[in-house]
Amino acid sequence: MQQTLKTTVEFTGVGLHGGQPARMVLRPAAAGQGIMFRRRDVIGADALIPARWNTVRQSPLCTLLENTAGVSVSTVEHIMAALAGCGVHNAMIDIDGPEVPILDGSAAEFVRGIMAHGLRPVGHPVSAIKVLRPVEVRRGDAWARLDPAEVMQIDFHIDFDDAAIGAQSKRLTMANGTFVRELCDSRTFCRKADVDAMRENGLALGGTFENAVVVDGARVLSPGGLRHHDEPVRHKMLDALGDLALAGAPLLARYTGFRAGHAVTNDLLHVLFSTPGAYRRVTCDARAAARLPGAGLRDSEIPAVA
Repeated sequence: MQQTLKTTVEFTGVGLHGGQPARMVLRPAAAGQGIMFRRRDVIGADALIPARWNTVRQSPLCTLLENTAGVSVSTVEHIMAALAGCGVHNAMIDIDGPEVPILDGSAAEFVRGIMAHGLRPVGHPVSAIKVLRPVEVRRGDAWARLDPAEVMQIDFHIDFDDAAIGAQSKRLTMANGTFVRELCDSRTFCRKADVDAMRENGLALGGTFENAVVVDGARVLSPGGLRHHDEPVRHKMLDALGDLALAGAPLLARYTGFRAGHAVTNDLLHVLFSTPGAYRRVTCDARAAARLPGAGLRDSEIPAVA
């Protein structure tokens, strides 16, 4: 069955780029609504923003959603990954500003908050988007692809000049709590030179060495170092799951990303939904639903950092 939250869940922090205080409340929602953001600080304009691939206004630094009235919310990728990874299909997300709180730079705190408050079924079966034929997009040396598969898989490759990151690859099947166990605690990362450039341009004002992994050549500057030896590629997989959740339903497909970012993944969804015969919506039986992200998740699987 589709699931929603049992009760409200609140998160407070600061926005990564604006540096402004941010309060966000997740609320239960009815079957079929999907995920919706609501800007509580907006008066006199449509404040509802559907979390869908076709409401993305592409940004180089995060995933930003915008409705037809021009009302937006940014940096949604981590909360979208947490919702997808916990098996939440319907939620209303009230937020009092333009940016989701960054918390520790991963999705772990979102996951713990969601699981601590619990989920409930809403009486309608889960539908999924089954990819039937390969689709692919390229931007320069970055590319992403969806291939048919019976369960969602993510295969990601990155390659950075900084020795602290270098070339990393990882492949995971996103079933039965894999996201929570393997990915949710991996933090966003950046190079110190990029941080300095963003600060000069009025961005990353809420970023710290605690809510992002900052590297400088071979050095990891953030206290405590990496949570995983391959934390950067794990975080890129986390971002990919959050961006793919904007399809509006779980994907039955294998996603492969090579140096792909938010815009490339969004391009891929545009190609998928505009290609005749590339997909179909299916109703999940019990066997298929048991292989979806979040199915059978237990609290003991949540990383201790959350």
